[in-house]
Amino acid sequence: MATTIRRTTPKYAAHALMEELNESRPFGWLGAVVTFGAVCVMIGVYWDISWHMTIGRDTFWTPAHLLIQAGGLIAGLSSGYVAIRTTFGGSVGAHDASVTFWGFKAPLGAWVAIWGCFAMVASAPFDNWWHDAYGLDVRIISPPHMVLAMGIAGVGIGALLLTLAAQNRGSAQARGAMWLFLIAGSLLLMDRAIMLTEYSWKNLMHDGAFYRVSALAYPMVLVLMARASRMKWAATTTTGIFMGLMLALMWIIQLFPATPKLGPIYQNITHMVAMDFPVLIVVPAIGIDLVMQRLTLRPLLLALVLSVVFVALFVAVQWPFASFLMSPAARNWFFNAENFVYWMPARGVENARTWQYEANGLFFAAQLGSAVAIGAFSSWVGLWFGTWMTRVRR
Repeated sequence: MATTIRRTTPKYAAHALMEELNESRPFGWLGAVVTFGAVCVMIGVYWDISWHMTIGRDTFWTPAHLLIQAGGLIAGLSSGYVAIRTTFGGSVGAHDASVTFWGFKAPLGAWVAIWGCFAMVASAPFDNWWHDAYGLDVRIISPPHMVLAMGIAGVGIGALLLTLAAQNRGSAQARGAMWLFLIAGSLLLMDRAIMLTEYSWKNLMHDGAFYRVSALAYPMVLVLMARASRMKWAATTTTGIFMGLMLALMWIIQLFPATPKLGPIYQNITHMVAMDFPVLIVVPAIGIDLVMQRLTLRPLLLALVLSVVFVALFVAVQWPFASFLMSPAARNWFFNAENFVYWMPARGVENARTWQYEANGLFFAAQLGSAVAIGAFSSWVGLWFGTWMTRVRR
């Protein structure tokens, strides 16, 4: 009789409810933790680039580097913990929501995040060696940075998969997982925008090459988000989060005083130099959401329509905005059009204020045609992966 009474007490009922919830959504906190780690990584990347633009090559132990690696470790170690608990624990729900790798069990996103963490940690001594062997580098794309970029992509994709699985399972946490999924998607956009920095200077935005690389990088993510998310305006919301994060970093980082430590110093830098104003992909994202909501076509034809919409809207908004950024009206804190690095001589400043390529006529039309073809491929990949992602449950 005493046992029966204990089992019906509120304390036991609450404990039973928690066990039931844990079985229905095992390790539900992992998606949020890995997403937080990915946010730390991307903020650290932005901060590190600003550090190089302002102060120059510094010790590995800068706050920006530490934030990048801390974000990777947060994602990797928390995923590793879940892998160990799932493998050796007795939770049936955790086993059902996992995949097996080398005899260990964990959610798919956890394995991707673990791999990303390993790549990020491995890139650190490689990057140090690279600088010691070849001196100062001022380029974003270099062999050690590409290893780091692959690791960062692993952490970001891990966050996408973990939050997506929670969304698709339709558990009690699904609504929060939907928003975390959009945040993870915005970080993927941020990663691509940063990697394209050297192809996206404002004085290159009147040339077809800029629109070709943009068509390769962005439609894939936007279409994937629109297809995989259960929110109606997923692509638009994702780009809104992306732009909000980029603008917040751009505006805030300029408030901190800083001076260069390496020579030659050609610019009188007195504060942290921020990256350029982000590209206005929120406008073509609205078009992609509308197309995805209203048209039901075969994947190849839909990909072509999505690419035409993306390129047309992106050119329509980015071309005139680039003209504005090149004008004196944009040379202020808000639009950040005069963000010269300390090693830029007077000739470099003059070049930055001059159109390097300004295509027009039939040649530019041909370049946009190739951008549409590239964008169709990118959109098709986004459709394929987005459709696959709708089936991810673990």
